[in-house]
Amino acid sequence: MKNFLTVILFAFTMCLSAQNYVEHKVKAGESIEDIAKKYMVTPFDIYALNPDAKSSLKPNTVLIIPNSKVKNEPIEEESRELIGYKTHKVKRKETLYGISKKYNVSEEDIKKANRQLYSENLKKGDRIRIPRFKTFVSKQSYKNTLKKYRVQPKEGKWRVAYKFGITVAELEALNPNMKPILQPGDELNVPNIEDKEEKAIETEYNYYEVLPKEGFYRLKIKTGLTQEELEALNPELKDGGLKEGMILKIPDSIKTTANITSVETTKLESKLKNFKTKKLALMMPYRLNRIDTDSIEGAKEMIKNNRLLNIVLDFHIGVRMALDSAKQLGISTNLKVLDTRYQPSTTSQLLAENDFSDYDAVIGPMEEKSFDRVATALRRDRVPVIAALNKPKETYANVFQTIPDDKLLQKAMIDFIKKDSLKTKVVIISDQAHRAQSEMLRNEFPGAMTIYSQKSKKTGEDAHFIYPVQLENVFAAGKTIVFLETTNNAFVSSVVSMLNGLVVDGTEIVLVTLHKNNAFEGKDVDNNYLSNLKFHYPSIHKTFDEETSNGFVEAYRKEYGVSPSKYVARGFDITLDILLRLATEENLYDASSDVIETEYIENKFRYNKSLFGGYTNEAVYIVKFDDLRIVEAN
Repeated sequence: MKNFLTVILFAFTMCLSAQNYVEHKVKAGESIEDIAKKYMVTPFDIYALNPDAKSSLKPNTVLIIPNSKVKNEPIEEESRELIGYKTHKVKRKETLYGISKKYNVSEEDIKKANRQLYSENLKKGDRIRIPRFKTFVSKQSYKNTLKKYRVQPKEGKWRVAYKFGITVAELEALNPNMKPILQPGDELNVPNIEDKEEKAIETEYNYYEVLPKEGFYRLKIKTGLTQEELEALNPELKDGGLKEGMILKIPDSIKTTANITSVETTKLESKLKNFKTKKLALMMPYRLNRIDTDSIEGAKEMIKNNRLLNIVLDFHIGVRMALDSAKQLGISTNLKVLDTRYQPSTTSQLLAENDFSDYDAVIGPMEEKSFDRVATALRRDRVPVIAALNKPKETYANVFQTIPDDKLLQKAMIDFIKKDSLKTKVVIISDQAHRAQSEMLRNEFPGAMTIYSQKSKKTGEDAHFIYPVQLENVFAAGKTIVFLETTNNAFVSSVVSMLNGLVVDGTEIVLVTLHKNNAFEGKDVDNNYLSNLKFHYPSIHKTFDEETSNGFVEAYRKEYGVSPSKYVARGFDITLDILLRLATEENLYDASSDVIETEYIENKFRYNKSLFGGYTNEAVYIVKFDDLRIVEAN
């Protein structure tokens, strides 16, 4: 037997030698990435031949390294050498960013030459050293691992990464100035492999990046594909298994949905293990430049009358209260507050003047262009950017959208009604502008009756009313669900009034809408009628119960003498959720699996990573009017 094993080992060694494989003995401190760079291969190539290296990489371990597919021809490379310093006297209003541009050096170069700038701000009159460099060109062969690639039509980051056998993070590292959304003709740095080694891109497929700690079970829930089906599409899985950052080929028909109908609320307080001080930035439009600090009355008047400032300050109070609550759990936080002034230009200046690379998360900004600039700038360092009070235009891989999408709210409401076993009938009342939505509801409830608003006989335009006769003999004994879809306040007022008059003994009418808007509010809509009709709607938040003991609410009332607004509660809920998640894992990405649902004062969070973007909150409330109170529906 011993001789037999020797022969097998010898044959295996000869086979490797014939294929130009080499052995590498791991040194102390070396990582798979270091070794891969040394031999011009990818980490996936090494894992395929050394599967144990994924879980354990110890010094003196011998790894089998495959032959590199990278071409290694000499190229010219530009280098620089420090030759001295120039002294610069700081002028009024000068910034580090402006000085770096003036002398064509980076801000980091200036900080290295003036170590005090890591902890102190520039002041007028300061004398600082500006490094001077000599640039020279040399020929390099070892680092010739890259080539230029021109993006083809319909190619995104995932497709390009898949084509060249690297992760999206590696592609972004190779191209620091890469646009968030690739355009045909964009030029990128990619691994310099032979053309025949490039993976073919098939238009009938999409491409998905494997998340941290994601296994075949989670992928099946998200994509509907079994392990065998994924392996058939991606043969490399059979050899090396799933790895974080891998790009998988999946059918184009696959959509990103978690398909989780019921998730238990997770109590993160019992799972805390990472007590390193958290670094957060809060970027909000305080517009302090508009407040006259010399006039107390003037400042009070502005705070009282400026709605945006009221929202921002309420949210800020909630954030501060969350920091205090987290501190009681042993979580310390270093919070940096920045005023974006609701201006993209100011936001760009803040990005230039501050280093966010080691921050655990950045909350804000509110303004769309400003948020986009922050998310784009920080995605290279994988710094999470939290959309707390807005829906971002683009949900990049580092974006956490806390407000659920409208389609998700609608689906939650429809699913809630479908589960109601006591309903006997569904009626859809809609104005002319919401015909498409009504048709969608009819598809969901095939037996539903539809009633549309009347049109003007003169103009043919929507007159926003229905005749009482249209509701005659519609409601029988039992429970009838009525969907009301409109944005017209007068239409809501008249329909609600008519429906309320039809509620008699044995006849229950439950009013529902897919999208509650301002049309359901105001003096013309009677809340007594809405309560009588048990008005239901989907919501991103619920109202805290005034009758239930709540430490947060009590603390706020004690300090300010009133109950907290929904913006105070949102600031508290979002910030505490971020801190608790960070205290359970190394980063926010690892702590945001779609099986983790958290709930606080008025908001709950369950994030789902989209196939080709960032994280979106999918936790939704169904609330109802009950005795003139808005409560969570069971």
